[in-house]
Amino acid sequence: MKSILFKSMALSLIALSLWSCKKDETKAIATSGTGGALQTSATSVVLDKSKLTTNVVTFSLTDANFGYQAAVSNTLQLAVKGTNFAAPKETILDAKATTKAYNGLDFNNLLLSLGISTSANTDVEIRIKSSISTSTAPVYSNVVTISTRPFPLTAWIYVPGNYQGWNPATADSLISPTGNGVYTGIIAFDGDKFKITPAKKWDIAYGDAGGGKISTSGADINSVSKGAKQLVVDLNANTFTLTPLVWSIIGNAVPGSDWSVDTDMKFINDGKNSWTITIPLTAGELKFRLNHDWGTSIGDGSGNVVIASAGTYKITLTLNADGKTGSFTSVKQ
Repeated sequence: MKSILFKSMALSLIALSLWSCKKDETKAIATSGTGGALQTSATSVVLDKSKLTTNVVTFSLTDANFGYQAAVSNTLQLAVKGTNFAAPKETILDAKATTKAYNGLDFNNLLLSLGISTSANTDVEIRIKSSISTSTAPVYSNVVTISTRPFPLTAWIYVPGNYQGWNPATADSLISPTGNGVYTGIIAFDGDKFKITPAKKWDIAYGDAGGGKISTSGADINSVSKGAKQLVVDLNANTFTLTPLVWSIIGNAVPGSDWSVDTDMKFINDGKNSWTITIPLTAGELKFRLNHDWGTSIGDGSGNVVIASAGTYKITLTLNADGKTGSFTSVKQ
């Protein structure tokens, strides 16, 4: 009887062992994977305002293969040819999508975010990055190349805040000269708080999400101290920076200055990098200087700006790209 019992137990153990082996054999094991295939409907795309609402290019793709049926996440990557995708712009594709079509507006914005020329064609490389998890290395499709040229698409966003009564309709603006999602402007804050709106209304408003980030659920942003500051907002990365920056006039032609007190100018957020002030002046001289400091100043050549006679003047300072040199006009009103 014992012999029969032992034999039965042995057979059971063998069966269990065989069942376990079969179970192991059916486990899904990811391979290193092979990238999918990518095709483009156009190899040359030159954009203008007439093409904003029409499709200009369509990308077709097949999924990568990781050795078994898996949910694959696909990301379209674009980079300037020759950069080896060192800093690509990325767009996450819808799950299971086999095509991605772009109208002129969306593709233009994507190209502008690469910082490429708007006056000459640039070769842009596109590929698909496919992944199944953070523990498995992504794989890449073949690369397709498009010769393309975007066009400048100036855009603005707005900065309502305590400094102007929290009214988006009358708030100062930030400008993106090429519509690449990065907006810059200089605003004379009052040391209180503000928010950022894409339009002159409260439908969408970005606030402080901490760590230099912004989000639509963020709190009011603190301007920290009174005075003009350069505000840079990147809606691609949802970040902002706030840096004190003001140009002023100083000199014996400015009443109450006598080369010791600055009078701040106002920045014009029109993309021309200009500052202006309309002010009564006396006969004498003045200079422009940055952040109330003689480290960076602008005069008439190597000398001071001469005001020949007393009167009210509209003075405009237009800076060069370096932000430290420029030209000026002084027009008596």
